Amino acid sequence: MHSKTAILVFANSAKEELLHKPMRGGEQLFAQLNESTIAVVKSTHIPYYVITEEQQYGVDFGERFVNAVQSIFKKGYEKVITIGNDTPLLNKTHLLQAAQLLEEDKFVIGPSVDGGFYLMGLCNTHFVPSLFLNLPWQSRTLTVNLIATLGACEVAISKLQVLYDIDSVSDLKIIQKFSRRLSLGVLKALELILSHSKSIQNVVSLENTTIYHTIAYNKGSPTP
Repeated sequence: MHSKTAILVFANSAKEELLHKPMRGGEQLFAQLNESTIAVVKSTHIPYYVITEEQQYGVDFGERFVNAVQSIFKKGYEKVITIGNDTPLLNKTHLLQAAQLLEEDKFVIGPSVDGGFYLMGLCNTHFVPSLFLNLPWQSRTLTVNLIATLGACEVAISKLQVLYDIDSVSDLKIIQKFSRRLSLGVLKALELILSHSKSIQNVVSLENTTIYHTIAYNKGSPTP
């Protein structure tokens, strides 16, 4: 049923991710996210391609995205599901649901809480490079603008469950609440980062307390 469908995984190396999302212990987390994402993709038995920063080309994010999608269509596939590597709650069901909706000629969006999207599924008939190049990539209005653009073209849209992606340590605190849905490797790496973060906060809090007490009990120089 999905022989003409391929999954395109945007998975930068852990070192590259760390440059854009600096966090202590982050390299291990991003490596685990890559491993976990690929495992989920493999479980669908849908053909897939992984593209890292070394294979991407273009002057900006939008151009790199469009070029990557175009490369999959050029291989003869009629439908493409694109995902990133920073959505640890993404599972097999989401991908299979997207594949089924593509069979119904729907444009599929998996919205992220931050206004972007963790998944986009499209048919080659939906793919107009100029429309995608003009989207406000890497912004909080990306999904809203994408839906408006598709609506203007009268494209049928289906949305999947809204999920959290990882951009900062604060995102990890939220995702940790769904620990039962995370791979063991991702969970351990996530908890390690949060423990580092908590230790740093405790040190800062202790330093601030010390400074406060030093100021509070300093009566100043004696009056001459």
